Amino acid sequence: MLIKGPTGCGKTRFVEHMAWRLQRPLVTVACHEDLSAGDLVGRWLLDADGTRWQDGPLTLAARHGALCYLDELVEARADATVVIHPLTDTRRMLPLAQRNEVVQAHPEFQLVVSYNPSPMGREMKTSTRQRFCALHFDHPTPEREAGIVARETGLDIGRSAAIVAFGVRTRRLQGLGLDEGASTRTLVHAAQLTRQGRSLAEACRMAVADVLSDEPGVQEALHAALDASF
Repeated sequence: MLIKGPTGCGKTRFVEHMAWRLQRPLVTVACHEDLSAGDLVGRWLLDADGTRWQDGPLTLAARHGALCYLDELVEARADATVVIHPLTDTRRMLPLAQRNEVVQAHPEFQLVVSYNPSPMGREMKTSTRQRFCALHFDHPTPEREAGIVARETGLDIGRSAAIVAFGVRTRRLQGLGLDEGASTRTLVHAAQLTRQGRSLAEACRMAVADVLSDEPGVQEALHAALDASF
């Protein structure tokens, strides 16, 4: 499964919830630019007794039938992306060349990857993308998002809705100097600050407006939206 959507819209929370609902073990890997194939499949390690093989998270999940979640796969190195290909077609296997072994994936093994299709971000290779079914996530409707913020933080629905309304204003600036507007995650942070005694305007400035950009023109537009909201 390929899950795509903007930052902080609930992709990881969805995977965690589904693993809980299905009562399946979950192995999560936060991908980054230094993540290599060896980090995923494993490597030989040296200890007091000599050398020993240590399975990586992908190999562990494939052996034991866990759900493996590769968060922001496009951030990983190219060799890390290619290593998942034999697991995502009819072969359902993971070659471990370093120890001359081929791991046949457990029947219950599942692989989920996510990425943020931002205009400024990296693109996923076609050969990787076409191995998955895709599920697109987006920001919830304002009414539903206000309910999420209220439930996550305990803030009343009125102030939660006001914070969400400001978040929607920031999203209208996307493509006008701002790569992405406020995520649901940042709105939850603003609500938490509000519950701790900050005013709505101060909480939204600290958790949203001053976080989204350092570019002076964009900052001015964000602060203008903040003034118009509160």
